[in-house]
Amino acid sequence: MPGAVTGADWPAWQESWDRQQEWYMPDREERFRVMLDMVEATVGPAPRVLDLACGTGSITDRLLKRFPEATSTGVDLDPALLTIARGYFAGDERVTFVTADLKDPDWAAALPHTSYDAVLTATALHWLHSEPLAALYGRIATLVRDGGVFMNADHMKDASTPRINAAERAHRHALMDRDKAAGALDWADWWALAAKDPVLAGPTAERFRIYGEHADGDTPSAQWHAEALRDAGFDEARPVWASPSDALVLALK
Repeated sequence: MPGAVTGADWPAWQESWDRQQEWYMPDREERFRVMLDMVEATVGPAPRVLDLACGTGSITDRLLKRFPEATSTGVDLDPALLTIARGYFAGDERVTFVTADLKDPDWAAALPHTSYDAVLTATALHWLHSEPLAALYGRIATLVRDGGVFMNADHMKDASTPRINAAERAHRHALMDRDKAAGALDWADWWALAAKDPVLAGPTAERFRIYGEHADGDTPSAQWHAEALRDAGFDEARPVWASPSDALVLALK
């Protein structure tokens, strides 16, 4: 693990973040694959992308490895994850990172471009309640060019199937318990390591001052997201991938 006083090992932190997230979402790479398939299908292999709530830049990393001619603007408020992202992508002129709060109505003013071919986000917007999320979708719609695409992969629960939901959750948590016993890091473990790193300790403390411990947002259904995106100004919207608990919703401008 990173943490030597000589400086942070950014690839190791990026890898560690990916593994921690996969403990919660074993199919994480599959949703990224489908997301990039649909980027290529809708806007081609050299898109200008906005990586929304980018974290360490997981989407951007996969985007640029698959599409070397793409460019990406990552936007987030988390100072610790942005520190890792900026360190990991240092020197790559295809990537720009912006610190901005998506709850601020004027957050888009900090972006280097006013229009994007694709806006992509994953496992982030459940930090928002439904009303501010719908408002955010309206702002995103103004950033996507005509013919462009927005995709959100996140926890999207169908409240009409409580027995299915309970069975899925019990099975998933049994697998998580098994992997935890084998040494997998969970969210709290990962942040405890970050807090001990000489480079990340300060940004991590600031991160918890900003966000607190846990998300308090909503996880509405994929159908809710599709309807909200159409109401925001997208012409078409529907799920293009789903697991028992999550979905990837695509909206075309």
